[in-house]
Amino acid sequence: MSPLRIVIIGAGFAGYQAARDLSRTLRGAVDIVLINPNDYFLYLPLLPEVAAGVLEPRRVSVSLTGTLPHVRLVLGEVHGVDLDARRISWRDPDGRSGEMAYDRLILSVGSVNKLLPIPGVAEHAHGFRGMPEALFLRDHVTRQIEMSGTSEDPRERAARRTFVVVGAGYTGTEVAAHGVLFTDSLARKNTTLRDAPRPRWLLLDIAPRVLPELDKKLSRTADRVLRKRGVEIRTRTTVKEATSEGVRLDDGEFIDTRSLIWCVGVRPDPLVEQLGLPTERGRLRVDQYLAVPGHPEVLACGDAAAIPDLTRPGQFTPMTAQHAHRQGKIAAHNVLASLGRGAPKPYKHHDLGFTVDLGGAQAAADPLHIPLSGPIASAVTRGYHLMAMPGNRVRVATDWLLDAVLPRQGVQLGVIPPWAVPLDTESPEVAQTVRAGRG
Repeated sequence: MSPLRIVIIGAGFAGYQAARDLSRTLRGAVDIVLINPNDYFLYLPLLPEVAAGVLEPRRVSVSLTGTLPHVRLVLGEVHGVDLDARRISWRDPDGRSGEMAYDRLILSVGSVNKLLPIPGVAEHAHGFRGMPEALFLRDHVTRQIEMSGTSEDPRERAARRTFVVVGAGYTGTEVAAHGVLFTDSLARKNTTLRDAPRPRWLLLDIAPRVLPELDKKLSRTADRVLRKRGVEIRTRTTVKEATSEGVRLDDGEFIDTRSLIWCVGVRPDPLVEQLGLPTERGRLRVDQYLAVPGHPEVLACGDAAAIPDLTRPGQFTPMTAQHAHRQGKIAAHNVLASLGRGAPKPYKHHDLGFTVDLGGAQAAADPLHIPLSGPIASAVTRGYHLMAMPGNRVRVATDWLLDAVLPRQGVQLGVIPPWAVPLDTESPEVAQTVRAGRG
């Protein structure tokens, strides 16, 4: 008889933690299969530091085969799940299709960029969701500063030194905070820009303040740091139209720029909709044990799952890495319970606080809900990330030390072309362009 098979789809925070716990407990007693497009777990919270040249890409990329010894990795993207037949189908990086049966399934497919119906955004904005986007953005920002120094047109010079970030949540705030330090460093080294105005950064959000999902004290800290660095914060403002020459805001103002960075949020992976099961704002509805109603052998966690928040009756847990990590642990526990190892547990988690890295020696944090700012908050934030990372801790700490004592390197690597990082991955036109580029 074939061994019992547990299939995990997606190696984000939830999927990786579930695979890790199952691997440590079962140690090869069952067939644990992890299906993921890449061979690494990406530590997303540090991605803005990759885009700003603080950390090297491999520092935030943790090897799946190197850290999950009893898990079989299948490189591929799942495009179909037959819940009745208990089979999944996927496509590997070479375009070949595969199928596999499962006895237990953990859906942790994560999320993708959230798009709004704004003309020109899909064509001209740059998303920030994965490693390719971070590497492309680092090259793009470097290139714009360098091209600004060689242009003889004053308007073009200013446009290339202008960067617009849409979305003042975690990602947008950190991208702007690190980005302004990066472009200042690049401009100082460029002899043709030393007498020019500083690079201009704008942070836009329809909300009344930055970091609207966090405590107002943390929001005020981030706002103060950003404004001190020269970031223009425009709240209650959004983009009405995007073109190749710039963006038009909803108040009618047109801003010349070649850089529109889209950080408005995320939405569940499209695979969730294909299941044909009840959803909540695109997220798959599950019970407090993470089980899919009608399919007890299937659990869902992370951004793809709408999990009841037992600490706030009637609401669902937010889409954060902190929740996804802990949900992955519960998913692994409850899969083991279904195999006769213990009793199932409901997911119940109280937030222990949040951290926002603002670059340099600045951060905003509230560990155990104690608000902190400045160097102390920065130390707490970095300490938290080092503890939370499943690998590469020494390398990350070394890069931080080197960045503190050595000038930051700003060169284009040219490894990610624009067609490889489309904002709208579901558009048929974009998909055709991506395939043509790959060919």
